[in-house]
Amino acid sequence: MRMLCHCKQSLMILASLFMLTLPMQSQAEEIYETPSAVAMALDGLIVRPITLVATVIGGVIWTVTLPFSLLGGNAMEAADSLIMVPARATFVRCLGCTSSGRKIEYED
Repeated sequence: MRMLCHCKQSLMILASLFMLTLPMQSQAEEIYETPSAVAMALDGLIVRPITLVATVIGGVIWTVTLPFSLLGGNAMEAADSLIMVPARATFVRCLGCTSSGRKIEYED
C-alpha cells in the first residue's frame, strides 16, 4: 500500500512539473473584428466562464491520461487539444471576438 501511495505521489509531482514546462503561446494572431456591446456582454458573462472551466477540466483530464499519452508519444498534442485550445479562447481573444488573437487598433 505504501509503495502505491509513493508511486501515485511521484506521478503527480512529475505531471505538475511537466505542466510548468509547457510552452505558453505568446504569439497571438492579429484580428480585425469589431464586436458589438451585446457580443461583449455575452462573451464576458457566459462564454469566458465556460471556456475557463473547460481549461481546468482539460488540465485534469490531461493529467489523468498523461501516462497513456506519454506511452503513445502524443503528450504535447493532448496538452494542446485539452488545455491550450480552451486557454487561448479564454485568455488570448478580444472580448466579443469569435477568433483567438489580439485586437488591432487602427491609427488614422
